[in-house]
Amino acid sequence: MLDFFDDQTFNGIDYTKSKLVKGEYDNCTFIDCNFENVHASNIQFVECEFVNCNFSNTIVKNTAFKIASFTECKLLGVKFNECDQFLLSFQFFDCQLNVASFYQLNIKNTVFKNCNLQEVDFTEANMSNTVVDNCDLKNAIFQQTNLESVNFSTSFNFNINPSENKMKNSVFSKENLEGLLKEFQIKVE
Repeated sequence: MLDFFDDQTFNGIDYTKSKLVKGEYDNCTFIDCNFENVHASNIQFVECEFVNCNFSNTIVKNTAFKIASFTECKLLGVKFNECDQFLLSFQFFDCQLNVASFYQLNIKNTVFKNCNLQEVDFTEANMSNTVVDNCDLKNAIFQQTNLESVNFSTSFNFNINPSENKMKNSVFSKENLEGLLKEFQIKVE
C-alpha cells in the first residue's frame, strides 16, 4: 500500500540524502527541494507545485504529474516521455529544461513561460494549443510534432521545418520567421 500525503509543504529537503517516500502526493508544495538524480519512479503528484527545485536527471519512469506546476526549477535531462501519461498535465514558469525529452507525449495545453528549452526533444509530441512564451528553443528538436495553434511569437532560436510538422494556426512574429526558413536556406533581412 502506498503512502498518501495531502495538503503538505515540503521545504528545503535534499532527497539525495533523505529518501523520497513512494506514494501519492495531493495538493502538496515542494520548495527548494533537491531531487537531482533521484529515482522518483511510480510516484503520483496530483495538483502539486514545485518551486525552485532541482530535478536534473531525475528518473520519472511511470511517475504521474497530474496538474503539476514548476516555477524556477532546474529540470535538465528529465525524460518526461517515461512518465505515466494518464491525465498528464503540467506548467513550467522560468525553468531550465535543457536536454529534457517530451518524445511522443501528448502535452497539448502545456504552458512554457520564460523557459530555457535548449536541445529539448519534442519529436512526435502533440503540443497543440501549448503556450511557448519567451522561451529559448536553440537546437530543440521538432520532427513530426503537432504544433497546431501554438504561439511562438515571443520565442526565439528555434529551427522548425514546416514541411515536417503539423503547424495549422501556429503564430510567429515577423522577427522570428527566420526560424521557419533555416531548413530551406532562406535568409530574412
